[in-house]
Amino acid sequence: MDRLPVVYVRGYAGSTSGIDAQVDDPFYGFNEGATHIRVDGDGDPAYYQFEGPMLRLMTDENYRLLVRGDQQHYLEAADDGSLPQESLWVYRFYDQAATTFAEPPQEGVLARLWSRLHQSVTADGFDIEAAAAGLYDLVMLVRAKTGAPQVFLVAHSMGGLVCRSMIQKVCAGPGRLPAKDIVARLFTYGTPHGGIAFDIGALDWVQETFGPAGADIFSPAKMYGYLTPGKRFGDRPRSRDDWDPQALDPRVLPPSRVFCLIGTDPKDYGPSQVVVGPKSDGLVTIERAYVRGAHRAYVHRSHSGRYGEVNSEEGYQSLRRFLFGRWGATVALRGLPAYPSDMDRRPEADRWPVWQADMRLTIRGLPVVLSEQLAEHWCPIQLNEELARHVDTADTPVPLASTFLMDPGHEAELAAERKEAAHPAAHGGRLRYVLTLKVFKLVVTTSGFLFKDHLEQVPEWADTLIVDVGPNPDGGGLTAWAAWNSEVSGPNDLSDPITEGLPPERRAALSFERDADGQSCRVALPDVAKTLQVLGEQAYLRLTVTDRLDETTPR
Repeated sequence: MDRLPVVYVRGYAGSTSGIDAQVDDPFYGFNEGATHIRVDGDGDPAYYQFEGPMLRLMTDENYRLLVRGDQQHYLEAADDGSLPQESLWVYRFYDQAATTFAEPPQEGVLARLWSRLHQSVTADGFDIEAAAAGLYDLVMLVRAKTGAPQVFLVAHSMGGLVCRSMIQKVCAGPGRLPAKDIVARLFTYGTPHGGIAFDIGALDWVQETFGPAGADIFSPAKMYGYLTPGKRFGDRPRSRDDWDPQALDPRVLPPSRVFCLIGTDPKDYGPSQVVVGPKSDGLVTIERAYVRGAHRAYVHRSHSGRYGEVNSEEGYQSLRRFLFGRWGATVALRGLPAYPSDMDRRPEADRWPVWQADMRLTIRGLPVVLSEQLAEHWCPIQLNEELARHVDTADTPVPLASTFLMDPGHEAELAAERKEAAHPAAHGGRLRYVLTLKVFKLVVTTSGFLFKDHLEQVPEWADTLIVDVGPNPDGGGLTAWAAWNSEVSGPNDLSDPITEGLPPERRAALSFERDADGQSCRVALPDVAKTLQVLGEQAYLRLTVTDRLDETTPR
């Protein structure tokens, strides 16, 4: 995969005093890491050193950080096409709003006190559309100096909205290049793509009406102005516009080029967790943290800080795979019963079942879970809701997981660039991806959950699908082997590929067929799973692998 320039865009810094503190960091926080991670349950935090996403791209992908005193001036002074494409750039859009780069004014005591009070509640000099226009200029400058046709945008929080304002509005202006021509991929950490909403409605009104320290940019209604061509900040969508802040027009930038990392741990964030509520990362609610149709990963991390999403191995692993993984892989439940069914809440019913699923996605060799949607983290897969979205569809697809697979030869190419000996590929070049599923049934009445016969945290069905993916021995593309953990005798690490110990008829690789989405295959569910009302006899998993180098595949 092409290693294009990476442009980092930081998040909201708050008032002018907060901006002044942040601009002292030459890399706007993307150089920060963490020295330990949380463990589940009541165990002690386990020591683990994560170097930060910027340093890891330098060590893992041979990227270069070119500063030379001032990145902007260094870029401007360089000859066109003279800088490496494998380079990292930090968009320092807050510098113009900081007071630390200007000569301090001569002020009396009262004036100084008033100035400090003013700086603690306002963000003079910052404008999100101006920041988006400046990002476009930086992207064009990086393209010219590196010779790269496109860039990767990596953004935290509000930085993702700056990117979207550039993509959806600035790039649509006269004389501008379309976003799809200059942005290869957009990765966002904890971006409020649907705005920020509070559990306390009055706080929404304060945010939208007064916008302390420029916070009104997070009002869903006000997002319309800086995300819509031809509109101004403050313009509101009309009811007939049917405007959705989380929608991205595929003609502008296909959502398949966007990856949204969603945090699910509010406890490690600041006071905002109290007013935002538990179903969030402490600032951004889970339902508002993604672009519709984009790839997603759910991680039990907070919005920022030492236990934040940017400072996490989980976030970095999704970032690296999204930027440089050759193959996209998705798993969905298919063949489910049509809706409505016996699960439907009928007016005359006094109780009805609600079905939820927990999901974990892990990869062999990583110390973290790549993505997890759990009821205990406030984000299970709501099967009733998923089925209700496809009322008349007998083969209802329910998305379970989306990730990207690295080319087995990628590490060898990187080692050759470093003039190092490449390590022989372990496991025959096969990568192991593991999907754990648990299906729960809750009985609900008009007054809430019915706990009379309920067994908390006891699933109706649970199993783990182990998938080995590797080069096709017959040449070209990938092949895969899959088995449910309940089928495997003994420790699963002793079976490689995972079907090795199964009966002869089950040892063959999966049979892929090419369709409009790429190469797909069916994985049968265990018989016990099919006895569940929500799944049914026809249910199966559909595994789809898309080659991103295939010119016929949308990128």
